[in-house]
Amino acid sequence: MIHLKIFWVFFKVGIFGYGGGPSSIPLVQKEVVEHYNWLDDDEFADILAIGNTLPGPIATKMAGYIGYRMAGWLGAINAVIASVVPSIIAMIVLLVSLSTFSDLPWVTGMTNAIVPVVGVMLAMLTWDFLVKAKEDLGWKFSLILTVASLILLQFLNIHPAIIILVLLIAAFTIKPKNKREE
Repeated sequence: MIHLKIFWVFFKVGIFGYGGGPSSIPLVQKEVVEHYNWLDDDEFADILAIGNTLPGPIATKMAGYIGYRMAGWLGAINAVIASVVPSIIAMIVLLVSLSTFSDLPWVTGMTNAIVPVVGVMLAMLTWDFLVKAKEDLGWKFSLILTVASLILLQFLNIHPAIIILVLLIAAFTIKPKNKREE
């Protein structure tokens, strides 16, 4: 039964994760943390952070890890296959019909209409992570890290994996004296 649940969760993520890996992250979080309680928020954040440091699509990395955690190697294979099958089917169908329908106004409107929805989902996930960071680090340090990350990513064009890797190394080497409350 767990394999059916794993397949269904990641199949849905594969179907509704319109816009690629980043847009599927809130869907994975909703299913594995809130619906099935396979992970808590801290575990999910850790998996997301580690997944972002590795090469390849985040959705399949998360699917593989969560599937493995829930049902071993078969669970990992099941989750990865479930997460990519919708894309494979969609690519075949869309590529075959793209030349026929691409100029129709309703197709363009549909594509444009989904962008704000994905943006809101990502903003909600970002807010959840900021609140979690505030609980662990306090507002001051959380905001410093947020602004520094924005500058490094957006203005200095430093790859996210490098920033995450440096912060992971810092987290392993720097021992906090006590939890700060702000």
